[in-house]
Amino acid sequence: MFPSLNHFKPCDLPTLLNSLQAIATLLDTLTDVVFFIKDCEARYAFVNQTLVRRCSFKHSDQLLGLTADRVFPERFGPIYTEQDRRVLATGRELADQLELHLYFGNQPVWCLTHKLALRDEHGQIVGLAGISRDLQLPQSNHPAFQKLAAVDAHIRRHFARPISLAELTAIAGFSVAQLERHCKRVFQLTPRQMIHKSRLEEGTRLLLESDLPITEIALRCGYTDHSAFSRQFRALTSLSPSQFRDRGR
Repeated sequence: MFPSLNHFKPCDLPTLLNSLQAIATLLDTLTDVVFFIKDCEARYAFVNQTLVRRCSFKHSDQLLGLTADRVFPERFGPIYTEQDRRVLATGRELADQLELHLYFGNQPVWCLTHKLALRDEHGQIVGLAGISRDLQLPQSNHPAFQKLAAVDAHIRRHFARPISLAELTAIAGFSVAQLERHCKRVFQLTPRQMIHKSRLEEGTRLLLESDLPITEIALRCGYTDHSAFSRQFRALTSLSPSQFRDRGR
């Protein structure tokens, strides 16, 4: 698990960027973690090599000074920049946001994104720090793994209908709090995120492999209507279902 970004103390951005140079090679070894610092205009000020490679650049200098809408494809780059600007404008932390990232030349990658506003000694926002961490394989050595594997299998079988926390706790034999805690430990996701992920995985498959109307896909994936599906799909992929289908084809 990547450490929380809450350890950053008030400082000016140049000082922080200078201090990161000492551990830049260490951050570059995190092949499953995208790490970045952006200035108060949402422009990249520091990136690790994982982001450089996934965006098909050769050197980190090529990203510096650019906003996400100039780095990522036009259909979803502006949405990433909008997310950055919300954090910069409000100072609100974005924590464990489940997202399906689409990089240039790469297959879709499920990840958890975390963004934190950076403040100087006067409390003024001077930038933001962020990570996007690839979802890892479940921790099969966890004592609760077998029970949680049954929960995961139940979700994958029945995501096309409403699934309550009560039925999941009954399968696992845990309280809601225990289920939430163990799922985060083993799958890095809450039970609700596990449901959304299963539904969206099926949704992306049907969008790319079938000509079914989006309303029909929404119903097959457990959503009550087209708008509910589109809203959740955009929240996790930054694209509408139709945009995703067009891009994939």
